[in-house]
Amino acid sequence: MPDVKLEIQMLHDRVMVRISPEDGERRSSGGILIPATAQMAKRLAWGEVLGVGTNVRHVKVGDRVLFNPDDQFEVEVQGATYLVMRERDVHATATERSDHGTGLYL
Repeated sequence: MPDVKLEIQMLHDRVMVRISPEDGERRSSGGILIPATAQMAKRLAWGEVLGVGTNVRHVKVGDRVLFNPDDQFEVEVQGATYLVMRERDVHATATERSDHGTGLYL
């Protein structure tokens, strides 16, 4: 059978996210390099939305979302790892422009 590529369609309220690469090593405000393996209290992560189900109302493909990566399911597609979660597991979204929000910018 030839290598057939299949389109992935998320169902119901599911969201597929790719974790942002900057969630590995990071620097503290004082300039100290913190390795990705350092244990920290529950740390939320940013990721990019790659797919949404038909019942997702507040998240769109291309949005950056804030979530807890420890509570999500991982899936591997063509060698890349993605996370699948429910829309209710998303804590915040970051978009170019918003009519309301915290007033903070990334």
